[in-house]
Amino acid sequence: MALRNYYELLEIAPQAPAEEIKKSFRTQIARYHPDKVQHLGKEFQSMAADRAAELTEAYRILSHPGRRADYDRAFAEAGGAVVSPAPSAPVTTQHQHTPASTPIPDPPEAPSPSNAAASPRGGQFREERATRDEFVRKATVGRLRQGLQSVAGDYEPSTLRGFDLALVPKSKLFGRSKNPRLLARFVSTLDREAVAEAWTQASKWGDTKSDEVCVLLLGTALAPAGELAGEIADQRKKSRGAKLTLIPIDARVWDAHMPLDAPPIAKTLLARLKSGT
Repeated sequence: MALRNYYELLEIAPQAPAEEIKKSFRTQIARYHPDKVQHLGKEFQSMAADRAAELTEAYRILSHPGRRADYDRAFAEAGGAVVSPAPSAPVTTQHQHTPASTPIPDPPEAPSPSNAAASPRGGQFREERATRDEFVRKATVGRLRQGLQSVAGDYEPSTLRGFDLALVPKSKLFGRSKNPRLLARFVSTLDREAVAEAWTQASKWGDTKSDEVCVLLLGTALAPAGELAGEIADQRKKSRGAKLTLIPIDARVWDAHMPLDAPPIAKTLLARLKSGT
């Protein structure tokens, strides 16, 4: 029976030292803290709890030299290719906490390796992760859509390739609407590259010299605020005169790097999403 690949689960190499194992566990377990997924619905909350349990078990095994050695042998016998890790001091797990206040458990007695749960490896693991990311995307966009329904009554749906949502103000009998066009895109990693790509795509939507466009760029892993602000400033210089605003949003808690010139409707929407109303 195949064993779950704990190294792939924690996204580390089989030779990873103890400190790297601890660091990776803390980073990953924080993503599934209840406070980070409470806005995504019960189905995803259940999925997050299951993944947190899997990560905790992986850390329990790999953070203990004896259990790790037993696991490596059992994994190799099951057809894996785990290489002996570099020597490192045992990791003390008492009184350690993740950044999201999730305790790293003291290791209980290890089960026999033969009783470890079976699971996909390699490409199957990546496919599982892609499926999880797609679920998060759908849940996040669904929550955003609900929020828009409460504040964007004067909008109608449109489409733009590469964006999950596109809305345009409804035509008025007299004059033009003061509301901007709205675009939303979910990305797993919100960094400079994601900002540049979203900005470039949004610039192709109509005439951004006359039509104001607001892009809501959502992600569950964000680059530092300074890096994002720098890329937005660079894009503004390249498209000088364009009425385009891009707002990076942490989709886990609906925190936004709100620019001073953000349209009122975006501020109202994000305030409601953050408060859960």
